Amino acid sequence: MRFLLDQDVYAVTARFLAGLGHDVIQVAQLGLSQADDEELLKVAQEQNRIFVTRDRDFGGLVFVKVLGSGVLYLRVLPSTQNSVHKELERVLNMHAEEELRKAFVVIEPDGHRFRRLPVK
Repeated sequence: MRFLLDQDVYAVTARFLAGLGHDVIQVAQLGLSQADDEELLKVAQEQNRIFVTRDRDFGGLVFVKVLGSGVLYLRVLPSTQNSVHKELERVLNMHAEEELRKAFVVIEPDGHRFRRLPVK
């Protein structure tokens, strides 16, 4: 799968996803560290990438403003990182990339919530 990682995503998560064989790009690699949230969603959509973030504000952008493509929202702290990574891997094994591009998924240490994005 192809991912664009927000600047707030831990480096260990980027390594975890890359270690699973996924195509991972961080926003800083594209010179987008200072880009606003709407621009980041636009870039993810243009590059056919699923956006990964720890920022809850993206829920409002994808559901209220109907922006972007799929988002994986990680509710993770350093103390819960291993359990969130385990749940993240479970989500990636359960859902096809195309399905995730059309969803907002909240991933927590003890499970996840999957919501389809509104149709534009």
